[in-house]
Amino acid sequence: MADDFLLSEFAPRAAPEPRVFSVTELTREVRTTLEQGIGNVWVEGEISNYRKQSSGHQYFTLKDATSQLTCVLFARAGLWRKQVVLADGMQVQVRGAVTVYEARGQYQLNVQVVQAAGAGLLQAKFDALKRKLAAEGLFDAERKRELPAFPATVALVTSPSGAALRDMLNILTRRAPWLRVIVSPVRVQGAGAAGEIARAIAELNRWESNGLPRADVIIVSRGGGSIEDLWEFNEEAVARAIFASEIPVVSAVGHEIDFTIADFVADLRAPTPSAAAELVVPDSADLGRRLAQWMIRIQREAAGFVDRERRRLAHRAAGVLVRQPRARLDAAAQSIDLASERLQRSASEQLRTATSRLGNAAARLRQHRPDQELKLCRERAATLRARLIEALPRRLDRLAQRLTRGAELLRLLSPEATLARGYSITRLADGRVMKSVRDAAPGSSLVTRVLDGEVSSTVSAEPPLS
Repeated sequence: MADDFLLSEFAPRAAPEPRVFSVTELTREVRTTLEQGIGNVWVEGEISNYRKQSSGHQYFTLKDATSQLTCVLFARAGLWRKQVVLADGMQVQVRGAVTVYEARGQYQLNVQVVQAAGAGLLQAKFDALKRKLAAEGLFDAERKRELPAFPATVALVTSPSGAALRDMLNILTRRAPWLRVIVSPVRVQGAGAAGEIARAIAELNRWESNGLPRADVIIVSRGGGSIEDLWEFNEEAVARAIFASEIPVVSAVGHEIDFTIADFVADLRAPTPSAAAELVVPDSADLGRRLAQWMIRIQREAAGFVDRERRRLAHRAAGVLVRQPRARLDAAAQSIDLASERLQRSASEQLRTATSRLGNAAARLRQHRPDQELKLCRERAATLRARLIEALPRRLDRLAQRLTRGAELLRLLSPEATLARGYSITRLADGRVMKSVRDAAPGSSLVTRVLDGEVSSTVSAEPPLS
């Protein structure tokens, strides 16, 4: 008997039946595990096999040296933020949710945000330096100087082999043939370029002390490119060199949509190098037309004046030919000389006045350019957006607290809470709540509700004991 017990106690038991998944069930288990275990992540890699469907959805593979990841960017994601234009071979950083495409049983990344690799770090560095220099007053409008209306010498700090230099030289020589142009060659891209640019600006400010011609305006420029290509103009050394320059500085970096730290510090920001060349010198053809108009007016006034004086002289000479003709003629000749001098002084003064008015008008036009006003509007919009983003979570938190307090108050005032404190509710047979002993006739049925149930009773016919 004991042996039978031991055999039954230690005999091997039958293994439980294993759970058998369907393919769909297993795929969904994997999907749930990935979505809950990993969720949203940032991934960096190179784009390959890129394709865009007519629906607007974009499909591509993100790969590195040893692995690859299938990605999809649905069209609706692009409605919320500006996306990078994708292409094979691009090195990007993407943010999205790891999930499983059940139809094929493959895991993928549903992309929500795309940015060029390193762009996020560079943008953060840009914003930090911008805040720092703005706090120090390097961007203040009060310190920015007007450019001279008729510069005699312009210095160009740029690459000697770039297209920007050729464009500026063509425009400067065409608009102002008298202009002296100084080219200070520097690298505009790559490690160490920022130091070369800063040194070139400082050296141009020392030229006059070395017996060399002093520039009236400095243009710091380069052609367009990515944020990495233009980064040397976002370095603090370049910003401080521009700020320290005694010569007005024009920043002309990239295209019209590109903004660098140098643009904010410079006395004037030009959208392109070509535009900078047009802004710093007047158009000689236009000046020639204006001077020709003034010369015509001067000649007309001079001819009229000489004609009037000639007639007056003839009138006087007719009456005094017999009385001191030589003295009268000498006096008339002297009067003509004096009038000629006054005319020349008047013409010179009018020309100076016109030139001054032209320079003032050009300065006012530069101060009220649309791109500067648009920049201020964009900055104000960004500030308002940041304030809205900060205020919304606080508002939601206050509403959640009010809802919690209301729920707690409702719980305290509920019938269940009253019963929990030891009270009861008695109802008559017709369901009415008994509020007075007069409501219950002798022999009537009552139902009393307490916290954990109900008690039935009958009103006694006996009068209550006194």
